[in-house]
Amino acid sequence: MPELPEVETMRRGILEIEGAVVVAAERTACSKRPIAITPRIDRLNKRVKGQKILRVDRLGKRVVVVMENLDRLIFEPRMTGLVLIADPPSVEHLRFRLTLKKSPVKQVLFWDRRGLGNVSLLSDEQYQEKLTSGKLGPDALAIAPSEFAETFSKRQREIKVALLDQSAVAGVGNLYASEILHLAGVHPQARCNRLSKIQYQRIHDRMVEVLEIAIEHEGSTLSDGTYRNALNDPGGYQNQHRVYDRAGEKCPTCKKDSIQRIVQCQRSTFFCKKCQKKR
Repeated sequence: MPELPEVETMRRGILEIEGAVVVAAERTACSKRPIAITPRIDRLNKRVKGQKILRVDRLGKRVVVVMENLDRLIFEPRMTGLVLIADPPSVEHLRFRLTLKKSPVKQVLFWDRRGLGNVSLLSDEQYQEKLTSGKLGPDALAIAPSEFAETFSKRQREIKVALLDQSAVAGVGNLYASEILHLAGVHPQARCNRLSKIQYQRIHDRMVEVLEIAIEHEGSTLSDGTYRNALNDPGGYQNQHRVYDRAGEKCPTCKKDSIQRIVQCQRSTFFCKKCQKKR
């Protein structure tokens, strides 16, 4: 589930590790499904041990810890992964530990209930080749309105489905796509190549607005309670959701129709047919 707001919250939550020195990296004992850690943990540990942490970045839905030699330790949460500096929600789902010195923060943990996330260490060259050489689109908070419209207007896919394509724009996922399109007044099944410039401007503006406000509220913790910030506290943006996971409830925008649920590419989409008319 973690999307741009949740991952950005994780990034901000561990900023105190900048300037720290890595003591060790280890795969913690876990009886659950093992997550992917590359390279092999003994090799990863050898490369990061003694390295100073230069900064903490975010690339789309990934937290990127940049070492002084420009190696990048990348945490990709996928569905249920968390990057923490506090005690995890449960010990049995703890997957990885980075021990530090010369820092107020003594460890960074990666916790993952379902085991779909991963941790990887890439050299600067590997990072550029695998992740930043056109394979991941511009960040959703950085893309200009004109570039956004140009990127999507050439496509024939439904706009909700297109927004989930990380090669087009990085960071938007299923939850925030529904919220963005609702506030923009655009039907989720509208074809990209049939939307107007004005509609694209609205989608872009609402995208930036929704993501920034969600970051201010430290992301969304849904009913399963899985997502937590770096201190193992819940987010607050779920209280601002207008359509996501609210099928059958009265639309808070028009206060007349009810929220509908449809399935697009095996993902649930929520919208109001009165506020988001299909033309």
